[in-house]
Formats: sequence, structure tokens, C-alpha cells
Amino acid sequence: MSSGDFDRTRSFRVLVVDLGTRRGDVVLFGGRSAYMGGSGLAASLFEKYGLIGEPAFHPDQPLIFAIGPLTGAFPLMSKTVCGFKSPYNENYAETHAGGRSAMSLRFAGLDALVVRGRAEHPAVVVVGSRTLKVLDAHYLWGADVFTTGKLLRKIVPGNSGHRSILRIGPAGENLQAYACINVDTYRHFGRLGAGAVMGAKNLKGIVIHGDADLPLPENKDYPKLFADIHAKVTATDMMEKYHNLGTPVNVLPLNELKSLPWRNLQATADPDAAKVSGEEFADKLLMSNAACSGCPVGCIHVGMLREMFSDKHRFFIRQVPYDHEPNFACGSMLGVTDPKEILALIDAADRQGLDVISAGVALAWATEAMQKGLVTPDMTLTSLSFGESEGYKTAMYHLGHKTNDFYAALGRGAGFAAAHYGGGDFACVLGQEMAGYATGETYFVSQTVGFRHSHLDTGAYSYDQKHKDQNIEATLKFLLDDERERVLLTNLVSCLFARGVYTPSLVAEALACLGFSELAGALDETSERVRNLRWRLKIATGFDPAKTRIPKRFSEITTWKGPVDAAYMEGLRAAYAQQIAALGAPDAPGTPA
Repeated sequence: MSSGDFDRTRSFRVLVVDLGTRRGDVVLFGGRSAYMGGSGLAASLFEKYGLIGEPAFHPDQPLIFAIGPLTGAFPLMSKTVCGFKSPYNENYAETHAGGRSAMSLRFAGLDALVVRGRAEHPAVVVVGSRTLKVLDAHYLWGADVFTTGKLLRKIVPGNSGHRSILRIGPAGENLQAYACINVDTYRHFGRLGAGAVMGAKNLKGIVIHGDADLPLPENKDYPKLFADIHAKVTATDMMEKYHNLGTPVNVLPLNELKSLPWRNLQATADPDAAKVSGEEFADKLLMSNAACSGCPVGCIHVGMLREMFSDKHRFFIRQVPYDHEPNFACGSMLGVTDPKEILALIDAADRQGLDVISAGVALAWATEAMQKGLVTPDMTLTSLSFGESEGYKTAMYHLGHKTNDFYAALGRGAGFAAAHYGGGDFACVLGQEMAGYATGETYFVSQTVGFRHSHLDTGAYSYDQKHKDQNIEATLKFLLDDERERVLLTNLVSCLFARGVYTPSLVAEALACLGFSELAGALDETSERVRNLRWRLKIATGFDPAKTRIPKRFSEITTWKGPVDAAYMEGLRAAYAQQIAALGAPDAPGTPA
């Protein structure tokens, strides 16, 4: 599996693995100048290998991992795009993760890894520059995420620091619709159920060995450009907040703006916000900072969770990564204000291989549903009460293990459970379970209609904090322009925290420096082409933007601007849905002739 001679500026090098035959082929996949990499490469691979009309769990649906043209060459080009058909909504979907995944793929000589088929028995795929193995892993089935990682490091040794380990927990094995893929312990392909797709393939883990050399560009301008970019992300305050307090720095400002969800969004501010602030976590629990490979910033915050053994005389330490979104989902959304208990709940979700945002928000719905008599302790197998963490820890276990019919329904999402048990008005679902921002109409609409239903796909939460006027035309322009700019970064694939550094002009300079001159001269066109291809695939797999709806709870809250205007929000949603339908139309730019 040597890299061979091929033109990276024209083609992608893709490994396609068939779990059924336990074999793989390296494919030189054309289209670099059209799709760049990352999001564009994943979408074009799904267009080739995906089964549009078949369900997410069809054995031959592809699970795609793709990186970009700047991976391994410039700072913060540290993410991998995972493309798949989502079991959560049966649409084409993306989720992004860092860790060592991107750099390991690059040093394995690959632009993408595509996994198809279903293994006869639980398996682990091992990939390197000259390696492809499909190992029997029946003994790992049923193991939690952390046990699986520990054993895989022993079973597939070598290349420490240049090896990435992707794995699922019980939630993925049990096909819970928001099961995630854990990446190198601290990162995740989190949203929309990629872990369940792995489970449906009987695939417990993927080990990627970055075991080849990566020659430095011979362009004489490269060292200077690298140094300039490195200085921007380390020697200035541009990225300082991500290293110091991290995204939990948002807690107090959001609470002050009445934009922090509390207790299933029954409130948007609370006097106890200081107890769950970034400052409090840093002061009491921060153990270390870590970074994805290729990133000098170190935004991964690792908290120290000390737990006692049953004899109460001994303790052990767990290292738990935290960010604003997990903290919100296991903290304010559940009414939990003890940082140690928030870490414990994040750890419980991670152990099961659950998307912590969806799990926390789903349990918040279940708690309110229990308060209203729609859900009973016989169904939840534990008591769910805002502020009481022990019941939520037990519930995380049941969610991962799909213990009964209630947890099977809740594992398909709060909206699905509400459709069965009632309580749809207070299910905090905007395409998927909401993230930790209740900033107002623009954000709620962007999540509901947007491609990934993800807070990272848009700056709408920031737009809400700066604009009090209700101007549908201006807001639509922002949403559409912002999406296209972010698609450029997800094609690269850059950490989205670096969007203030990697301006279009700097991106063009970096691409040209590596020989991608054609891409450098067509950034807008490429981004538009990829954006429209993604929408075309999502709509072809069943998404109808006109049928999206925003639950009543989101029109019942008050932010710094005052009460949410339900009529304006609905008008904006309908207008945005119309724009998206046009982008995904068969004759939109990017449609093959």
C-alpha cells in the first residue's frame, strides 16, 4: 500500500475497505479541483458509494473519514470529517473530530478511508501506509469506550503519538441513534449517530497508523508562511481564550444575556451560573490542557474527577475532557451545579459512547416529562429530578445499554420519545437535541434548518447577541454567507476555532504554497459547489426543509432582547427553508452535467 506516484493536486488517494470480504483497495479518486477535500471529499464519496434510498443501517452504506489538502502542513488543520447516512434522521450527515485522526490519515498516505459492508463477527480495522488488517474482536463486544481503548493500545501496539484509535461503546453496539465514535479518548465524532453506523457494521474499532514519512513542501516560501501562521495562533491573543478557560468562558456572559438553557430550557438565566462557570472549572478541577495533533493551541481541557472505592479509604482519578457543550448538557440543562458531578455525568456518557449533548438534553426532557406524569419511575428505572445527578448517572447506563422500551425510544432522540409518550412542546430539539445556546430566533432557526443542525455550522448564536432588529432579508444573507465561509474551512479541514486566522486570502496563499494553485484561485466557487452538493444529498435522502418545525418551548423564553417573537421566528424559518430547497435543487451549482 505504498503511496505511489499520483498528482495530489488533481486526485485523492482513498482506501475502500469491505468488511464482508475483509479486503480493501486503494482508489485514486478524481475531483480535487472540484471538491478540495474534507466536507467536499466526503460528500463526493457518499455520492459515489452511498445508497440514497436504503436505510442508514444497510450493510453497504459507507462510513467515510476524510481530511483536507492542508492537513499536516499548517497549524490547526487538525480535523477529520466523517460522512454517513444518519440513523437519527436517515439523512446524509457529517460530524467532525480531531485528536490524532487527521494527522494519522495523512501519515498513512490517505486522503480518505471508506468502510463498507458488515463484518460477520465483531471486528477492528487496522490501517497504515502499508497495512490493512481486519481483526476478530468478539472479546471487545460489550466493553465500554475506555476499556476498549486500553485493550486496543495493547492489541495493536506501535506508533505511539502517530496512531489514532476510534472506537464505540455499548450505545453504538445497541444502535442507539445518537451513539458517537470516541477518538483518542478526548475527542468525538459526536452528533447524529456515526457510532451506531459502526455498530451496525459489527465494527468495534478502527486503528490508524501514521507510519509513513511526510516530506515537507519544497516551496521556499513555505517555512515563512508556516511561521507567520504559527505566530498568529500562539503569539497573539486571538486564540488565548480557547487555551485558558476554553469554551466554558461563555457561561457567565450567556447567563447575563439570558441565553443559557437551564432545566430543560424552563429558564435562560440562574443565580447559580457562577458555580458552573469556566472560571470555577479551571480553579477547582482543571488538570491539564491537551491538543489535537497539528494544533499548538491546546484547547482540550481535562478535568480531574476523584472517585472513592467502596471501602471509602482509597480513591482513583479519572481524567475527563470538558467543554461548554458537554458542561451545559450535563450541568445547567439538568439543573446540576456541582462541577464534580457534571464531570461525572460527562464521564458516564463517554463511557457508554453516547453523544453527550443529545443524551443530556434527552434526559432533561425525560425529567420534565416525569414531573408532568408522562413518564414514570417504572419506565426510567431510576428517579430523574433536576439537580440530582445520581439518577442521571444510572440513566446514562440504561441509555447505552438500551435496557427497556423507554430507553430504546429515548435513544432515538427526545423528539421521537415525545412523539410516543407526549411532551413534544417541551422537547428541546432543533433538528437534533439543542446545544448550549438560547440566544434567540436566528440561532433556533439555523439549528432547525441547517445542514448539520450543529452550533458549529453557523455563527447564529453570535448574530443573535449583536442584532436586536428583525430583518429577515439581512439575517438570511448572514446565514447563507456564513455557511459558505465555514464550508471552505471544513473542506480544508480546519478547526473552526481558527476561522479568525484562516481568512480566504490566507487560505489561498497556503494552498498555492503547496501547489494547489487551481484551488487557490477558486475558493468561493468550490465552497458553493460543495455546499450545494451536501444539500442535494441531504434532500435526496429525505430531508424536507419546508417540513421543519420549532417546538413551542423555544417561543416561551426571554432573552436580552425580550420575549422570543414566535411569528418572526416562523417567518425566518420558512424563508430560510425556501433558500435551502433552492440550494439543494438538481440544477443548483455543483450538479454534474
